[in-house]
Amino acid sequence: MNKPDSVASAPQNSLQTQIVQAIAAAGGWLPFDRFMALALYAPGLGYYAGAAPKFGLLPDSGSDFVTAPELSPAFGQTLAVQVAEALDQTGTQELWEFGAGSGALALQLLDALDALGVRVQHYHIVELSASLRVRQQALLARHAHKLQWHDTLPERFEGVVLGNEVLDAMPVKLLQRSGGVWHERGVGWEWGSAAARFVWRDRPTDLRPPLEIAGTHDYLTEIHPQAEAFVRTLGERLARGAVLLLDYGFGESEYYHPQRHMGTLVCHRAHQVDADPLADVGSKDITAHVNFTGIALAAQEAGFAVLGYTTQAHFLINCGLVSKMEQLTQAGRAQAAKLIMEHEMGELFKVLALAKGAPWDALGFARGDRTHRL
Repeated sequence: MNKPDSVASAPQNSLQTQIVQAIAAAGGWLPFDRFMALALYAPGLGYYAGAAPKFGLLPDSGSDFVTAPELSPAFGQTLAVQVAEALDQTGTQELWEFGAGSGALALQLLDALDALGVRVQHYHIVELSASLRVRQQALLARHAHKLQWHDTLPERFEGVVLGNEVLDAMPVKLLQRSGGVWHERGVGWEWGSAAARFVWRDRPTDLRPPLEIAGTHDYLTEIHPQAEAFVRTLGERLARGAVLLLDYGFGESEYYHPQRHMGTLVCHRAHQVDADPLADVGSKDITAHVNFTGIALAAQEAGFAVLGYTTQAHFLINCGLVSKMEQLTQAGRAQAAKLIMEHEMGELFKVLALAKGAPWDALGFARGDRTHRL
């Protein structure tokens, strides 16, 4: 038997209590993007606020997933070549990284840029997680004189902006077509015979995917207003510089292909993937692939020029990864190869580069540029 949504339905922890309160305040239905924001970022409670490791090479480290900087230091060393070019072309000396994770990418970049003789006046990290800040500060101690942490962006700034696996962690809205009718999928709280739990609840909506989905079959997908708003904010506040966004995702026609009827939303815990974001809330990551066409269009509307869009494999090879791999041990080469192998990170991960100011022919897109496919 169902009971009205209320805190009396005995949520299991403080994060659940906060989300249940939000559901009750919203009349029993919370849009999924709001649920996802609380699950990941509720201060002191959300997944990214916890002290447990998130990023690591293997599950026995207590981590939930691996990102490219943890996979191989060659990632940051190679990315530094493009960063150096961007600093030079934009005439800036400031770096801004969003969601710096363990700090591994910042360390790789700062070490590599020092080796290249590139002057970086400040390395700014925009980080919401207090526990991750502590971890970053410890790892980056020898570069402490260059580091500054921020909760939010300043109203006006310049430099090169980096976002590695940042867009995929931004809350998304879920759209479900059922019986030919589009609904927005939200979350409710249900008191069942066995236990109280979060449940899916759909409401008819005027929202639509950016492309018409051929066919009449049921279809679940995501739209990305928060990620697109983030890029627009960058465009409003970045006076001069460039933006490099690296993430997994597709162009619009592939993202909203009629056969992709289950969407891309998944969860990560202990290096395992599951498709139920309503279970074990706060103890696992929730993520969705990026619609890079939507990001590029939002960027252009905000005054950016698109420098290039390509796969991570093409980008890293263009920036000299292969020559760096030749200097590694056999084990190191095997790890670095995963950055560009098609069935690992090479094809699914993409790189989008934007410029505020005069565009240039960026090295990372010299071959394999796919901007025409956005």
